[in-house]
Amino acid sequence: MSVPALSVAQVSKRVGAHQALADVSLEVSAGEAVVIVGPSGCGKTTLLRLIAGLEVPDTGTIAAHGARVAGPGHNLLPPHERGVGFVFQDLALWPHLTVGGNLGFVLESGDVARAERAPRAQQALDMMRIGHLAGRYPHQLSGGEQQRVALARALVGQPRVLLLDEPFSSLDSELRAALRTELHQLRRELRVTMVYVTHDREDAAALADDVVEMRAGRIVSVVRVVSRI
Repeated sequence: MSVPALSVAQVSKRVGAHQALADVSLEVSAGEAVVIVGPSGCGKTTLLRLIAGLEVPDTGTIAAHGARVAGPGHNLLPPHERGVGFVFQDLALWPHLTVGGNLGFVLESGDVARAERAPRAQQALDMMRIGHLAGRYPHQLSGGEQQRVALARALVGQPRVLLLDEPFSSLDSELRAALRTELHQLRRELRVTMVYVTHDREDAAALADDVVEMRAGRIVSVVRVVSRI
């Protein structure tokens, strides 16, 4: 039996007075795409942040590719060693760095040799068809270009798992559909495991191998689907 890419076992998390997650368990197979849907405040983003190592569980454990990375109250493996790329809802591009600088910072933080950083960054930008934007700053880009930069930055570290928190929520429907299609094709080409949080049922239908529905901090259903793209 193959080892899951991600395993979340009986995880709970409280944020202030709010019970963000309550006894959540989830397994994601290597190379699979899981889309998590549910209303605002149901725990979707908290679950991503726990997988990424940006938060720690109050109870339960998290494992990546068979190795425990977090337990109650602490991380066993820091975020930069988990092989995870994260696209935040607000993109979180560093405004004082150029596009190339945003990717270069990730590579520097990951201890990639200096001589490899520029070629790796350019490769990721070219993959997202924005290689010509390397010298620009985030405020000089359109919304769609910023989304592509965020994806390139998440992929430049060659992650085994890609986490996306409503990455296309601010885009119009036409651009959203185009980027959704590109993301689907890119994931297939790179064979990366993906966990994608969204409110949009079209995203789920287009991208998911499994759709996970959350409500009030709990998983209420897991449905296997066939991608329409």
